[in-house]
Amino acid sequence: MPKSTLHRRLSRPLEKFSALNKQHKIAIAGVSTLGAAAIALSAVPGGATTVAGGTPAVAAKPVAAEQSQTRDLHATLSSPLTSDKVKLDAIAAKQKAAKQKAADAAKKAAAERKAAESRAAKKAADRSATRPQMETVAAKTYKNNLDGWIRESLDIMHAKGIPGSYHGLHKNIMRESSGNPRAINGWDINAVNGVPSKGLLQVIPPTFATYHVKGTSNDIYDPVANITAAANYAAHRYGSIDNVNSAY
Repeated sequence: MPKSTLHRRLSRPLEKFSALNKQHKIAIAGVSTLGAAAIALSAVPGGATTVAGGTPAVAAKPVAAEQSQTRDLHATLSSPLTSDKVKLDAIAAKQKAAKQKAADAAKKAAAERKAAESRAAKKAADRSATRPQMETVAAKTYKNNLDGWIRESLDIMHAKGIPGSYHGLHKNIMRESSGNPRAINGWDINAVNGVPSKGLLQVIPPTFATYHVKGTSNDIYDPVANITAAANYAAHRYGSIDNVNSAY
């Protein structure tokens, strides 16, 4: 290719570029400047207000607005969660208070029950201390013979305050009936009068009825009843059966 032709082709773009007017050049320079500013802004931290070289950051206000919106969004999202947490904390506090109240009530009831038991025990102890201990006494038994009859009659006499001794009873029994509880006198004045003497101590029916001791048999032939009634009569008439030495 001829050199002249090559020179013309290379020179045409330069001519076109040089032909651009001043306004176009300024526009191109502005675009370059904005591009550089955009690159510098992207390298500046979110909270920075200036870029290198001291030029004010063009996007400072939009960044602050974005941060404010982010905080508002976070508050909006966290607000229900915070409210739920407050409610849960309140429920937990009420439950804890209820449990503590129940525990205090149970503790108080236990203390009152223990105090009542202590008072009852003390009261029972006081009653036991003031009340004499009753000894269980086995029922006394007596032989079914003259010795047993006399001894049983003596116990009744002593309980009723009737004087007399084993010897006084025995001697008079032997003289009056020889120890026969069914003995009857059919010949003395009492027999003549229709009221014969009967039993161990030969007691007539009217005397037996008058001096009968309560708690003994109403049968005049019963040994114990006969002895006790006769001893009661002798106590009123002679002071004691021991003072009787003959028919009485």
